[in-house]
Amino acid sequence: MEGHRYRIGYHVSTAGSLSLAFDRARALGCTSMQIFMSNPRGWLIKIPIKEDIAAFRGKSSETGISPVFAHMPYLPNLASPREAVRKRSIDALRHTMKLANMLGVGYVVAHLGSHLGEGMRIGIRNVIDSVQAAIGNSKCRLLLENQAGQRNSVGSSPDELMEIYEGISSKDVGFCIDTCHIFATGYDIRRPEVMDGIRKTIGMGRIGLFHLNDAKYGLGSRKDRHANIGYGFIGSEGFRSFLGYRNIREKPFILETPRNGTISAEEELNVAIRLFNEALT
Repeated sequence: MEGHRYRIGYHVSTAGSLSLAFDRARALGCTSMQIFMSNPRGWLIKIPIKEDIAAFRGKSSETGISPVFAHMPYLPNLASPREAVRKRSIDALRHTMKLANMLGVGYVVAHLGSHLGEGMRIGIRNVIDSVQAAIGNSKCRLLLENQAGQRNSVGSSPDELMEIYEGISSKDVGFCIDTCHIFATGYDIRRPEVMDGIRKTIGMGRIGLFHLNDAKYGLGSRKDRHANIGYGFIGSEGFRSFLGYRNIREKPFILETPRNGTISAEEELNVAIRLFNEALT
């Protein structure tokens, strides 16, 4: 569906070169995209050479794909009560934001992690301290992603996210709300009154990104398992209602849905755009 006006895209691969992500996103019809800037299952964050940085910035200008979001690797645990792990996680976030600045990427998305059974109060305090130690004078905005309510997870509910936000002195921090995660936590985003509650708690202005994912399991499952749009428990009707909420369509949306043959990426993006349009009617 060419010429759509929404900022929507996929998490795309950077295999071969960081700048190739723009070619892959453009081929899919994306107007926004999300990437990993390093191995998502490792600690090492490799700084690219000047030529690769220049190529990335050049493709950004050439394609006009914007905004671009960088997702932190999975291993860091900003909420960890284990000092060595938390220190390493702070370093990973600091280096991720440094690399984002070098590439001209405006946003970094971070999972908050687990308190490992030590309690939510300790987990929230650790996240606040970790973020404070990592962000420094970064030019990019850090987006804290809500979790799916798994055991010991920190930052699943809007109340928890807001408590973390209020504890961070820098306000160049916002939220990434994942639709699968919030649904799995027990918030039925298909209902406008539930969206009203989320808006009143964290404020729509603080949301810098939505991860647009259907949920493989039902409302309140507390399971982080994404499904393709319309193939999960949120469903097409649910997304049509969600996307019709106030001015939500002005936000960027990134799909992190499975690539398992259920539906092609191009077809799914068109489904999402169709739901956007139908939500207007």
